[in-house]
Amino acid sequence: MTQTHLLVIDDDPHIRSVLRVALQQVGHAVDEAGDGAEGLAKARTGRYDLIVLDIGLPEMDGLALCRALRQSDDTPVLFLTARQDEIDRVLGFELGGDDYVTKPFSPRELVARIGAILKRARPVARPGLARGILRLDPARHLCEVAGVPLTLTAREMEILAHLMARPDHVAARPALVDAVYGGGQINDRTLDSHLRNLRAKLAAAGCADAIETVHGVGIRMGPCAG
Repeated sequence: MTQTHLLVIDDDPHIRSVLRVALQQVGHAVDEAGDGAEGLAKARTGRYDLIVLDIGLPEMDGLALCRALRQSDDTPVLFLTARQDEIDRVLGFELGGDDYVTKPFSPRELVARIGAILKRARPVARPGLARGILRLDPARHLCEVAGVPLTLTAREMEILAHLMARPDHVAARPALVDAVYGGGQINDRTLDSHLRNLRAKLAAAGCADAIETVHGVGIRMGPCAG
């Protein structure tokens, strides 16, 4: 199996050291960056399977870094945040983060969270999915609307694949959270944030009716008629 390559961006050398040791112990290769500018330059090389990103960074904070990265890259991002309320800002900006851990944190928990994200982001042998003008190939991480490629994050792809697998079925919100995020500390705000991102991308691509909310029941695919 190919070794996974992670990037840890944090201005605290002790935290970077702790994470490097913990991640290397379970077989990951680890690069580091001590500020936002250096982190963005390394992240843009595209050689990483996941990025651990502190929000409070010098030069460029983690929110701005993730926003810049998401313009052209869907590498999974796990945020580190020193204050619980900072994650509200992350969700508010809808930056496409895949998970978050608050400081102080357990290295064991963080390693487990990273493992879960990598497992979800790993291509799986699913057949191609289609709904109206929307086409999805999860195994190759490809999405097209009316034949035009659409860039999705790993989490957005997972949500869409889950809904398209049973397009006429209404997925209850708790079941959707469990299927896509594996439960844990994820709440409705996180799901809502990713759904807003996904709907906005699909609408901009010409598929505004792709995802429907059945109030009091859950979420299902729309006709994707264009």
